[in-house]
Amino acid sequence: MIRIQIEKLLPFAADEVTTDFELIEQKESESVVSAVAIRNEQLAEMASPLLERGYIPRQVTVYAAQRASTHAPSGSAVLIYPEGETLVYVVTENGKLSLARVFEGGNGEQLQIELPQLRLSAELEGIDASSPNVLLDETCYEMRDTVQGILSSPTEIVGVELPPAPVKLNLLPESWRRRRLQLTRQAEWRRRLLWIGGAYGALLLLLLAYLGLLRVQIARLDQRIAHDAPGTEFVRATEANWKALAPAIDAHYYPVEILLHLFESLPSADVRITAYNQSARQISVDGEANTAALAYQFIERIKKNPDLRAFQFDMAAPRILSNNHAQFRLEGRAK
Repeated sequence: MIRIQIEKLLPFAADEVTTDFELIEQKESESVVSAVAIRNEQLAEMASPLLERGYIPRQVTVYAAQRASTHAPSGSAVLIYPEGETLVYVVTENGKLSLARVFEGGNGEQLQIELPQLRLSAELEGIDASSPNVLLDETCYEMRDTVQGILSSPTEIVGVELPPAPVKLNLLPESWRRRRLQLTRQAEWRRRLLWIGGAYGALLLLLLAYLGLLRVQIARLDQRIAHDAPGTEFVRATEANWKALAPAIDAHYYPVEILLHLFESLPSADVRITAYNQSARQISVDGEANTAALAYQFIERIKKNPDLRAFQFDMAAPRILSNNHAQFRLEGRAK
């Protein structure tokens, strides 16, 4: 609401100026505020060195308000300091800017004329300018006696060594705020992308290192395999020789032993072996049983016989003869 009232009093369109205010004093029926306004065109001209380089300030404030908040945070005070070739006269209340005037030069005769008029102007506007607290910038030390004589108040010399106190006044245009927010978001996304890119690069480096380690291990395994290849080949050849000799030297492959165990596996005298053939790694048994069930019992007993475990036996479906007997054929292969 206060900002709207301020904009109504200005001789410019609302979109051409930036305004802000600070509360100096608040009573039950009224409030005293310090209002500041600046044309956006002039502000852009002053900040052009920053804007041309893509820098947008976070806060644009009044130097006089900042010095007032730093050196006179409470009570009323008069602050005089140079700014370029001009001299700035400031009246403050509770660290807030109440009145500011700028006049060229700053010799004693001009001060004799300007300071009483400025003091009177402040009184007419309801500002207490009869403050005993007068602050003079250290660069204007030679004016101390003159100012002290005109204002009839002790004058204190202040410097700029103190860090500036924070102020709430901010004359940053809305367009600048939006642009700054956009740049901030872009910078944040840029940082995030850099982090993501760095993490991706680190993962890629770790993957490459892992692949390199695997290649080193594979190379070592290949060397060990090549080193052990003669021994491995010898073992394989020996195993093949033993397998070839097994039917001749292993009792489990002797035809007499196999026939003995086959006859031990007959379920009854109703099952008869009619033919037996054996090669180095395979045997075949032809037989006849009174029933097909006896033929199946025979194959099951053979599979369970521990002395015939060297062979894997299979039997096709028995052929039923005209006398209802079952003719079968067993085949066994060495495991």
